[in-house]
Amino acid sequence: MNFEGLDPGLAEYAPAMHSALDPVLDAHLNPSLLQNVELDPEGVALEALPVQESVHIMEGVYSELHSVVAEVGVPVSVSHFDLHEEMLWVGSHGGHATSFFGPALERYSSFQVNGSDDIRQIQSLENGILFLTKNNLKYMARGGLIIFDYLLDENEDMHSLLLTDSSTLLVGGLQNHILEIDLNTVQETQKYAVETPGVTIMRQSNRFFFCGHTSGKISLRDLRTFKVEHEFDAFSGSLSDFDVHGNLLAACGFSSRLTGLACDRFLKVYDLRMMRAITPLQVHVDPAFLRFIPTYTSRLAIISQSGQCQFCEPTGLANPADIFHVNPVGPLLMTFDVSASKQALAFGDSEGCVHLWTDSPEPSFNPYSRETEFALPCLVDSLPPLDWSQDLLPLFLIPVPLTTDTLLSDWPAANSAPAPRRAPPVDAEILRTMKKVGFIGYAPNPRTRLRNQIPYRLKESDSEFDSFSQVTESPIGREEEPYLHMVSKKYRKVTIKYSKLGLEDFDFKHYNKTLFAGLEPHIPNAYCNCMIQVLYFLEPVRCLIQNHLCQKEFCLACELGFLFHMLDLSRGDPCQGSNFLRAFRTIPEASALGLILADSDEASGKGNLARLIQRWNRFILTQLHQDMQELEVPQAYRGAGGSSFCSSGDSVIGQLFSCEMENCSLCRCGSETVRASSTLLFTLSYPEDKTGKNCDFAQVLKRSICLEQNTQAWCDNCEKYQPTIQTRNIRHLPDILVINCEVNSLKEADFWRMQAEVAFKMAMKKHGGEISKNKEFTLANWKELGSPEGMLMCPSIEELKNVWLPFSIRMKMTKNKGLDVCNWTDVDEMQWGPARAEEEHGVYVYDLMATVVHILDSRTGGSLVAHIKVGETYHQRKEGVTHQQWYLFNDFLIEPIDKHEAVQFDMNWKVPAILYYIKRNLNSKYNLNIKNPIEASVLLAEASLARKQRKTHTTFIPLMLNEMPQVGDLVGLDAEFVTLNEEEAELRSDGTKSTIKPSQMSVARITCVRGQGPNEGIPFIDDYISTQEQVVDYLTQYSGIKPGDLDAKISSKHLTTLKSTYLKLRFLIDIGVKFVGHGLQKDFRVINLMVPKDQVLDTVYLFHMPRKRMISLRFLAWYFLDLKIQGETHDSIEDARTALQLYRKYLELSKNGTEPESFHKVLKGLYEKGRKMDWKVPEPEGQTSPKNAAVFSSVLAL
Repeated sequence: MNFEGLDPGLAEYAPAMHSALDPVLDAHLNPSLLQNVELDPEGVALEALPVQESVHIMEGVYSELHSVVAEVGVPVSVSHFDLHEEMLWVGSHGGHATSFFGPALERYSSFQVNGSDDIRQIQSLENGILFLTKNNLKYMARGGLIIFDYLLDENEDMHSLLLTDSSTLLVGGLQNHILEIDLNTVQETQKYAVETPGVTIMRQSNRFFFCGHTSGKISLRDLRTFKVEHEFDAFSGSLSDFDVHGNLLAACGFSSRLTGLACDRFLKVYDLRMMRAITPLQVHVDPAFLRFIPTYTSRLAIISQSGQCQFCEPTGLANPADIFHVNPVGPLLMTFDVSASKQALAFGDSEGCVHLWTDSPEPSFNPYSRETEFALPCLVDSLPPLDWSQDLLPLFLIPVPLTTDTLLSDWPAANSAPAPRRAPPVDAEILRTMKKVGFIGYAPNPRTRLRNQIPYRLKESDSEFDSFSQVTESPIGREEEPYLHMVSKKYRKVTIKYSKLGLEDFDFKHYNKTLFAGLEPHIPNAYCNCMIQVLYFLEPVRCLIQNHLCQKEFCLACELGFLFHMLDLSRGDPCQGSNFLRAFRTIPEASALGLILADSDEASGKGNLARLIQRWNRFILTQLHQDMQELEVPQAYRGAGGSSFCSSGDSVIGQLFSCEMENCSLCRCGSETVRASSTLLFTLSYPEDKTGKNCDFAQVLKRSICLEQNTQAWCDNCEKYQPTIQTRNIRHLPDILVINCEVNSLKEADFWRMQAEVAFKMAMKKHGGEISKNKEFTLANWKELGSPEGMLMCPSIEELKNVWLPFSIRMKMTKNKGLDVCNWTDVDEMQWGPARAEEEHGVYVYDLMATVVHILDSRTGGSLVAHIKVGETYHQRKEGVTHQQWYLFNDFLIEPIDKHEAVQFDMNWKVPAILYYIKRNLNSKYNLNIKNPIEASVLLAEASLARKQRKTHTTFIPLMLNEMPQVGDLVGLDAEFVTLNEEEAELRSDGTKSTIKPSQMSVARITCVRGQGPNEGIPFIDDYISTQEQVVDYLTQYSGIKPGDLDAKISSKHLTTLKSTYLKLRFLIDIGVKFVGHGLQKDFRVINLMVPKDQVLDTVYLFHMPRKRMISLRFLAWYFLDLKIQGETHDSIEDARTALQLYRKYLELSKNGTEPESFHKVLKGLYEKGRKMDWKVPEPEGQTSPKNAAVFSSVLAL
């Protein structure tokens, strides 16, 4: 409630006054209420205060049942009846919350919510209670444990909250905005601007959000957009309280008088159907609170602060005989609430007392309350009888007194040895057949053991746990895969669980709580997802690729740019690289290098993913370098290929990754040959010695870059092949240093493991006793932070294990064409400073930006994940903050990690594959502006690929220059698909079908229809998409596509490439048109487009009721438009045109969305008719049009 204009005596109830209670009985407190309360020097006992048994309750009339003290002397600020259990919650001005169980008000729990601020609103949820204070939102279990604590801005002054659905919350206060908070992610999702600041009360009906302002106004807002639909100027002073029931809104408040604010005894009542005020209701009390209590009629309960309560009808006259009095202990009533069952009223006063009024002796707070959990009672007072004849009798049921004598069970250490009973391994067959739902697994019983019997075995205790090379015990499959327990769950291979709805009900948010986009793994050859993410988070590469556009049909740079654009638009939803991987499969070099895996090899895990991704890394850099060097301006796209990066004859990929080298070949005859070359990446070459001495990563890197080897080569002087010494010198260092680790055998793995052990021992010696097992520091550690050496935190033992890779390296070109490489540590950073390293010419510092690792798993062949250091620009675009953070990218699983995790490689399961180092201040050297390369000319007329197409077969009219779409224009869209790979499914033991791999679809036809203008309904795009991949099923019955329609040699359709049509749709999306269609979510998914939600008008959701089935386009067209469509096959032009007509019908029936209630009745008639017809459209000789039917006519009569 709004406390402006209340009794000035409330000023004495400042929160600071109640931080410590003096155990003296307050003068205003009724002594009879404290008959069971014992005041002692340590504090005040706050047990519940039962009323006397002589209280008589008259059935149907409200009277006081119980009064209790919540907190002596501290005013009650809010009360709330729990909506799920038989409990009453109260909050105090001191930030303390107390709950009472049942009508007897037995104290259930009591805990502190906030140390300084008062509790302003309470809302009960299924799993806990929400408490709102001035600038804090806290979600706590009913017992007092914190579930989450969300701190708002310190300048906020919140007063009200409103639960719009089970996971969305609106929070408002004295500022000029309202926050929308997602309770699942505990993040702010929206911030709605409020024209009239000071929202202190919020209510909701099935039509509007109602916001009560401190200025005395009440605004009605749209449920979807939160825009103001209407506003009532209720009171000239301030608003005290209001409530909504049905079509009535009643409000009470304060009016401005010459002497200030005065409580207005006229209640303002508004009719929400006509949006106007009706006759004000004069009451005989000073109204401070009001609630509708609709038991048999729409009664109003009006409460004054002095304790007077009056019941009356909102459209009738108030009768003074209907007034009863609440006897508060303090001078004022501070809060009032009504239970969901309307059987109980709760009042809280200024002295901390709670009064419960009911209309029956045994009221219930809710119609259907669940059972409340209580603490287990003590069993000492009621010991169960013990039967000594039972061998398995638990003797611990007998309480044993404390004694100092030696017990019989105290065996001497010499006669006993610990033998822990370990859990047995889970049957491998159970693990193989297990299906997980959340964190619970289900599997059929293999019948290998007797029911409810689990044998245990005793095993000798393991050696010391701190051993560096020890393999920890696994609770599952101990004999089969002992390393599985070592692998953290976030590193394991993630799979999508498919249901009847496909991916629609799969919870991707469970795996990714960031705003960055993951990539789906079910597409063939999606093993490269992690490398796509690495390239995306290289800012110069991302900008370069997104500015590129060429004429080639299968250009990897173009397709990668389209995919990067989707990753930019996504707000945490996963994307898929189907179009990019489709172009990848068509490149002959990829097939020749063995980069394209067969479905069988991918499913069985036969391919060596570490070698595969390193070859893919070299291939993609080379391919992008070649694509960028082709500077032909494509005529078909009319100059759209110009890049702001590229200069004539040069490639920015070469500038970023290329390293210029001199290859010197020296024959034993003394002849020397020098050739210049360049490389885009380096491969680590490891030393042969196995002495176990320390070898810095910088030394190995220098050896790999300045490689020296003996080999047979042709000598022009000797005119034959001779043993030669070949050396490699560096002319110019790259801006991005890419390294393939080549850990492809046990030899290289042992080298990494050995060097990590040596580095760990050296770090232990260097830091001595400073290293702790965790990151906690003593006061002495903190005092050392004043010195330069103390500025660096001592790492923990866990952070130093399995680490050999440095976060930074320093490289210097010497005058004699040599190269100096050394590790750049935090100590060097402190001594030299971040900028001094580049003051000297030829000296560069490279920082680790990404590591790609191979996660070993013998069952599935493992998986590939990436650790990526995401820069400030990405966080600024996605989250509005500027900072850097390391993340783990495991397909669609994205999780922030500690930076040390990126360089820790346990070679038992986590093997490094690729490293990316970037030069300091790299972004400042390149132009990072992105100019959309797609122009409007892509929508103009173009030639068909089909040789037999004639003008008579044209099914569309291309757009003219004066018809170019504008922002907000409507475009009807429909697409048809063919199947490239059939669905893979298995039949479970219970007879249900489980989808292992969904069918792979490819778009075959895309149609766009004009949504306005003189040519409304005429298509301007009707493209058949040519495909080079084998089609398994044309789905002719549903798509209308026949064999031969997609073949350029025999097709008579307007045949184009997927890239050409994709550019048209991308231009329409970028220009801001709104697409109208039926089931567009699947269409855009298969086309591989990311479309903002506000640009999609899907009729499948417009004509849908919550928790009901989706309705087909054919049935909707028959019911609303009297059209029979999709007779034998589907036609995308007909479907797109019908969707447009249905959208117009939706606007007509809902009055442009202003009358949701009447449209809801239309939908009820639609579903009723559908159930009668079994959702089938009648044949022509059958039932007549629904427009003539009784159901439809009654709906239209509305």
